[in-house]
Amino acid sequence: MNLLQKIYHILFPTYIHCLRKHLKNCGSVLELGCGKGSPLKYVKKTFYSVGLDVHKPSIEESKKLKIHDEYVLSDVFNNNFKEKQFDCVVALDFIEHLKKGDGFKLIKMMEKIAKKKIVIFTPTGFLPQSAIEDNRHQEHISGWDVKEMKKEGFEVYGVNGWKPLRGERAAIKWHPKLFWELISILSEPITYVFPNHAFQMFCVKKLK
Repeated sequence: MNLLQKIYHILFPTYIHCLRKHLKNCGSVLELGCGKGSPLKYVKKTFYSVGLDVHKPSIEESKKLKIHDEYVLSDVFNNNFKEKQFDCVVALDFIEHLKKGDGFKLIKMMEKIAKKKIVIFTPTGFLPQSAIEDNRHQEHISGWDVKEMKKEGFEVYGVNGWKPLRGERAAIKWHPKLFWELISILSEPITYVFPNHAFQMFCVKKLK
């Protein structure tokens, strides 16, 4: 990474930059609900990764992209992973697809499987979203806020800019879209430290 890129990421801390930063010292990563196009494809592979998903077509698409080293077709709560099996367990754009009670259950399960940390990426508050491409698992069922994630022991950072600018599937709502996309980018340094106002939140919990 050259100097200009480093300066850019300091001023505009993007979602992908957060992922790269927090996975840097991990030798193994488990992604729950990996889907067909995980953002981990933008992270340099310095770790062994496993992707789990209940939707077989999504896993097949992910395999074509060679995002993970290994795949598991399974319901998230019906797995055979061992305690402290992975350095890091991530759930990216996943917890909002679960009922609230199952979301808290997911966090506890992630803590059990991970050695070093767990990462959750989700919209700030409830964001309506219907099924995508006949995949009912893509529907949003629950919403999560900064306060409750901090209560669960997470450090929370805001990403993808000012919340009112984006809607379903993170699309810019206002016109002209190019202008408001720029405003969204310029707002990122502020929403990063004030995640309540961010469209999405990046949550990290370091384990003892």
